[in-house]
Amino acid sequence: MQSRFEKKIWKSVKIILLIYILAGCTLYFVQDLLLFHPTPLSADHKFAFANEYKEHNIRLSDRNLNIIQFQSRVFAKGIVLYFHGNMQNIERYAEFITPFINKSYEVWMVDYPGFGKSTGQLTEENINADAILVYNMALKTKSENIIIYGKSIGTGVASYLASIKPCKQLILETPYYSIPELAQARVIVYPTALLTRYKFPIHEYLHKVKARVTIFHGTDDGVIPYRHAMSLKNENQSIEFITIEGGSHNNLYQYDLYQRKLDSLISN
Repeated sequence: MQSRFEKKIWKSVKIILLIYILAGCTLYFVQDLLLFHPTPLSADHKFAFANEYKEHNIRLSDRNLNIIQFQSRVFAKGIVLYFHGNMQNIERYAEFITPFINKSYEVWMVDYPGFGKSTGQLTEENINADAILVYNMALKTKSENIIIYGKSIGTGVASYLASIKPCKQLILETPYYSIPELAQARVIVYPTALLTRYKFPIHEYLHKVKARVTIFHGTDDGVIPYRHAMSLKNENQSIEFITIEGGSHNNLYQYDLYQRKLDSLISN
């Protein structure tokens, strides 16, 4: 017979276990809300970008893919495929294209499903499929000079694309090792490799990238810790790693070192 004390202990264990399971289930089902913060736009929304652009709405079987093609002021010498972060939509990131435009590149930016005018289910598979579609469109225009650029969450899809498609170079701003690794630091009591529907294993992708790879990361990044970029550097010793001392997650463009290095990367 169990003592009263043993029964109380066992009851407490069951309550803790139930809370653990319920919290884990909640994390699994709300992970999209934790990872992505989109701002949808109506189909008739009028953009007001400072640079000249063409808008492409590609109708897929079950959704719409919105692409903005920012045009160079002179004859474009190449195309930058820019995969943005997890906030809002293209309108938030349009300000970051200026360095590329000034160096006579077009910049093609795509909104992920649920962001801006892009619709459909937000999954890793759909995001990657859209990246391939945009790449193939760009390939018909400037096959010899494509740069793939990823920012924050976009470093995962950028790395995936560069691992399966040839490009001139891959540039990653504030990348993570993988989504499960990023999540593990926040929910250490759960097996994030099993719970996360999104993987984006950048560390695996970089082994397959044949192009030049450059990483920018700030030492004071509170969103994606600096150690993630350091771990990626250790995965591939040929990566050029640019440390921005004091840089945080969203302000690297303000640093002279970032500006000078990016300028040198896209000058040729």
